Amino acid sequence: MGTRAGGSSCPHVVALKESRGLDTFRIILSNFVYCRSPRARRLKAQSCICHDCGTTADRLHCCLDCVYFGCYGNQHIQEHAKSHRHHLALDLSYGVLLCGTCGDYVYDEDVNKVLHEEKYRATQGTHANGTVAWQPSSNELNLLQHNPKRRKITHNSTIGLRGLINLGNTCFMNCIVQALMHTPFLRDFFLSDKHECLMIQSQNHCLVCEMSRLFQEFYSGCRSPHVPFKLLHLVWTHARHLAGYEQQDAHEFFIAALDVLHRHCKGDTDHTNHHNPHHCNCIIDQVFTGGLQSDVTCQACLGVSTTVDPFWDISLDLGTHLVQADSQDILTAGFLTAGASAITNGISYTSTSLTDCLKRFTRPEHLGSSAKIKCSHCHSYQESTKQLTMKKLPVVACFHLKRFEHSTKFRRKISTFVSFPVELDLTPFMAHRRNGLDTFSISPGEMCPTPASNENRYSLFAVVNHRGSIDSGHYTCFIRQHRDQWFRCEDDIITKATVADVVNSEGYLLFYHKQLVEYE
Repeated sequence: MGTRAGGSSCPHVVALKESRGLDTFRIILSNFVYCRSPRARRLKAQSCICHDCGTTADRLHCCLDCVYFGCYGNQHIQEHAKSHRHHLALDLSYGVLLCGTCGDYVYDEDVNKVLHEEKYRATQGTHANGTVAWQPSSNELNLLQHNPKRRKITHNSTIGLRGLINLGNTCFMNCIVQALMHTPFLRDFFLSDKHECLMIQSQNHCLVCEMSRLFQEFYSGCRSPHVPFKLLHLVWTHARHLAGYEQQDAHEFFIAALDVLHRHCKGDTDHTNHHNPHHCNCIIDQVFTGGLQSDVTCQACLGVSTTVDPFWDISLDLGTHLVQADSQDILTAGFLTAGASAITNGISYTSTSLTDCLKRFTRPEHLGSSAKIKCSHCHSYQESTKQLTMKKLPVVACFHLKRFEHSTKFRRKISTFVSFPVELDLTPFMAHRRNGLDTFSISPGEMCPTPASNENRYSLFAVVNHRGSIDSGHYTCFIRQHRDQWFRCEDDIITKATVADVVNSEGYLLFYHKQLVEYE
């Protein structure tokens, strides 16, 4: 994404600012979006109808070049932009600019500044975002001290549920944002106003500050969909490989977002800190960082070399069984249908489970004669075995199911069914439970671990799904609200779901949190 003066990626916004400035934009904002007087509210009620179809819904927009109101849902504002070459229009629901010629919403720093100024004036707040920090009185402090238990939200409350507008193939981002917004530890951190920005000279570019604002937006009680244009702009700025309106991978976005959030927590904007990014105590590492132990055993002297590396997520092979097929069948294999098993073009994919994937991940692997390593004990190159186990478990464990396969011969998506539990015990995959065999010291029917391993038990709280093929598709997600309510999020649409809907879905990213974390 190339940026111009004022941080804009749209040449039509740049031309508007250079020729006429933003006075028209400010007037429309104050009269039709953030009304400050009864007269302005009456004017809005009388004027805000589509000039073509007469609707007052379907996200009305106002042209910045003429007195025209058109709806987005019936394409009238888009048709007006093309026929009159009036490029820019203001969304009267959210106050953001739509460029009909570029075909998408536009982020611009100067426009955003005017937007916050008008919102501030309308709300008469003390901050540019219209919110005021709560300062408890002495009486309120006394009540809090004598009533330390947090008040529970009612069972049917929708606080925290909010859709996200798709800004052009951004469903991958919306799903990850929904998962992060419903991560208990992150929610408590940001809603407690614990973030202190260390990017003093460039706070407008701090992704952690934007995440803090997002939490405020999600838990404000507002039910209209949120437009995450500032978040998208910041991601494009700090993770340029994700810039552009092409469909991106949700897993790649998740890791890139964590990396940028981590760096901004430490005040690092340009990778100037070269130390290991996981070895710190920022909120991202407190929540997502675990330790993966690698044991390499020499087959000659049985000496073991051990290393522990940090991780934010674990990518798991599905381990699907392939029946023999010729190369042409493999080349033409498309995406598969979820189910107990699937057969496409002579390739058979058997169902599996998250537990099976974890067993394969932590199973000893013989490295073979072509991958001999120098043993530190017998000081010679020997064949060896390698085994991965979990040394330190994170508060939030993310499992990435590797459904997309790329090689020199084929590209395909594996849509075979992978079962995953609502409650997961990771004790069998811990380093201290390793016995060096292709078995685990937990019996098949054992569900309740010993009291010492209670902290190794996890609960599912978010699932990201992908439907479609490897070349095109759409991301949706399930998120858990309270202890037992599930909702399906598809961009700006949120619907009630059941546990059965969740566990029968085609999971791509699975998010679990420790059961020790309170989840109200």
